Amino acid sequence: MANVKIKPIGDRVLVEHIEEKEQVRGGIIIPDSAKEKPQEAKVIALGTGKKNEEGKFQPFEVKVGDRVLISKYGGTEVRLDEKKYTLVREDDILGVIG
Repeated sequence: MANVKIKPIGDRVLVEHIEEKEQVRGGIIIPDSAKEKPQEAKVIALGTGKKNEEGKFQPFEVKVGDRVLISKYGGTEVRLDEKKYTLVREDDILGVIG
């Protein structure tokens, strides 16, 4: 696990986006502002969990280190030590990349 000073709570998951390599086509570089937000991310930290109807914590379906696909507009972006992270609910995670 990365040494990150953010500990998610509840069913939130802290992820770090995996940046796609910049491609130049025909000599044109696309500026960052025009690129789509990447949907592939790496799980950095897990929250405390979500309680079910019986009051017991449900285990997360992802684990630290998993590569996941997240909802394009889901979560809240945060900056820490010049790195960008996103806090998403586990429901915003669409799948785990094998």
